[in-house]
Amino acid sequence: MKAGVGRVSVFFSAWRPAHRSRGAASASLLRLLCLMPVGLLWSGRLPAQHSLDSVQLIEEVTVTAVRHREIIPAQRLSGEKLEALGSFSVADAIRYFSGVQIKDYGGVGGLKTVDIRSMGTHHMGVFYDGIQLGNAQNGQIDLGKFSLDNIEEIALHNGQKSDIFQSAKDYGSAGVIYLRTRRPRFAPGRKTNLKAVFRSGSFGLVNPSLLWEQQLGRQVSSSLNVEYIYASGKYPFRYRRVFPDGTVAWDTTAVRRNGDIHSLRMEGGLNGYTLRGKWNLKGYFYDSEKGIPGAIVNNVWKRSQRQWDRNFFVQGNWREQMFRDCELLVNMKYADDRMRYLNPDTTLMYIDNAFRQQELYASAAGRYTLLPHWDASLAVDYQWNTLRATLQDFVYPKRNTVLTALATAFEWRGLRGQASLLGTFVFEHLTRASHGSGSLPPGTRTGPPDRRQEYTPALFLSFRPLSPHDFSVQTFYKRIFRMPTFNDLYYTDVGNTSLRPEYTEQYDLGCRYVREEEHRPLRRLEVKVDAYFNRVTDKIVAIPKGNGQYRWMMMNLGYVEIRGVDLSGQTGWQLPGDLRLQTGLTYTFQRAQDFSDPTDSDPRAGTYGRQIAYIPWHSGSAIVNLQWKSWDMNYSFIYVGERYHNSSNIRENHEQPWYTHDLTLGRAWTFRAVKVKLSAEINNLLNQYYDVVQNYPMPGRNAKLILRMEL
Repeated sequence: MKAGVGRVSVFFSAWRPAHRSRGAASASLLRLLCLMPVGLLWSGRLPAQHSLDSVQLIEEVTVTAVRHREIIPAQRLSGEKLEALGSFSVADAIRYFSGVQIKDYGGVGGLKTVDIRSMGTHHMGVFYDGIQLGNAQNGQIDLGKFSLDNIEEIALHNGQKSDIFQSAKDYGSAGVIYLRTRRPRFAPGRKTNLKAVFRSGSFGLVNPSLLWEQQLGRQVSSSLNVEYIYASGKYPFRYRRVFPDGTVAWDTTAVRRNGDIHSLRMEGGLNGYTLRGKWNLKGYFYDSEKGIPGAIVNNVWKRSQRQWDRNFFVQGNWREQMFRDCELLVNMKYADDRMRYLNPDTTLMYIDNAFRQQELYASAAGRYTLLPHWDASLAVDYQWNTLRATLQDFVYPKRNTVLTALATAFEWRGLRGQASLLGTFVFEHLTRASHGSGSLPPGTRTGPPDRRQEYTPALFLSFRPLSPHDFSVQTFYKRIFRMPTFNDLYYTDVGNTSLRPEYTEQYDLGCRYVREEEHRPLRRLEVKVDAYFNRVTDKIVAIPKGNGQYRWMMMNLGYVEIRGVDLSGQTGWQLPGDLRLQTGLTYTFQRAQDFSDPTDSDPRAGTYGRQIAYIPWHSGSAIVNLQWKSWDMNYSFIYVGERYHNSSNIRENHEQPWYTHDLTLGRAWTFRAVKVKLSAEINNLLNQYYDVVQNYPMPGRNAKLILRMEL
């Protein structure tokens, strides 16, 4: 219900005879209890001469309630918890989830991608306000492009979201991250909200942002968010290498260069409510120029590569209760992404390439309530992708994708379940230029369309054996795949048009316990444990082409098995002296083994059965947040254990563990109706030098000062 203005819109059934089943009677009683506040509010509008001892007739009131069945609980960060972390981007915040690995190439503008349970970046779906962010060119979503200033919640789901009322795209990934932006809410009597944030700190960081929300009518509001980022990207790092015999090859300190960034992000939206639903429309624009500092190899300390990005999309969705037992969801999106990469270093190879990809997406999903505890849904999506590039002899692919998902969800006593079947139908068409590169010249020849179809199932179950205690056991199985990207298939002299989809199979078994007490110091306790086994087959890998190491080809050669355990716990305390304490702890153990090539089983340098690249056996995080009156302090710790940068687990490929300590201290107050908060952050408190990706050094100790003002 919209705060301050809204109309209450709730669908309910009339009270039925008492001879119904206990479950139906309970549902009716719940509906009656939900209506009591509405009746009390309505009674305040009656004339004074009316009394409660007489029968009054009021107009019909409709209330809409949606049952939410979260079978596999998601990991979430929202509200004050998200703000207290002091994270600069979405990627920084996701590091505190269990089972997640972040590839970070360093600096404010460095590429940041996420991998869940070692299945690969391409198997992770990222959804922005319910619609997936796409990249048909290389399949990677750079989470560093998305600020937290306009994000209300980040949720990580293993397998898929526990809600069948969603688009078919939502079923199409091994794991999903949902980014939910802020929807305008207004206090009674207010029609305008303003929020300004200014950050400054190490590496020449200047980062102002402004959020303006305006109520345009009783049911319509708008929002506009603008953010600018500049950073020089220069930071000191330690460069140290050791020979296999233990002697130090070199140990020096240098300054990271060519890591500057200039970026502008703008988001505008319209949000509205209808009599029985809601809708929103959003436009997004991102423009940046940044340096690519590159790897520190061969005693080269500075690179000169540059990259320009310009991303635009407009999307909207509409959700409506069509009649009592049926609900409709419609999503639409158009995206235009442009990227230019320049390498002016002629000692390597002069490169000046430009890429443009376009996407058109439409989806319709319907949910029907078959019985009070049994729902079914059908979703149909259509997506069109195309890519142009200034590459010699490049083919210009067009991909049409149709997805159909049939799903059902049920609840019987303490058992909840969800089953789905996703059908994916892909049609690709290639246009080859007869000469040169760039835009298509006259006289092109076209190739035959390529057709692929796949069917993938999923089953999720949850059971509460100790009701009324909030203890549940969850399990799921899911088989899914990812299509080869345009680069995998068609990149000049590298792509392989014969590639098959890359499949994953997931098996998960876990349990969760939640305890809440209103009148004890320990107000909330939540513990969750998951054990899982994943298989990745037909993994797409790059192998040398020919005798040299300068030409490569993509092939289906990989097979990986992942066994792991995720543990997480959260507590909330109310301590004496008006102190509030919240803690969070995560731990992940993973054994991710490469079984691609049985012949490569040399005991010393072979890759068969060894841990895959960049996956640590042990990792974890801890968060402690303490609040007292208008003060708050947040401490966070991240640990990543030893790992190897190659599936050949030899000493030369070994990467040392790394950990960081971050500390934030802030105070909030009100000045002439303006809410003000000033925060100071220190990241990497102990100034540890480390690499997330080999030869891409991360920043040492750094600081930020943040000023937030809300009106």
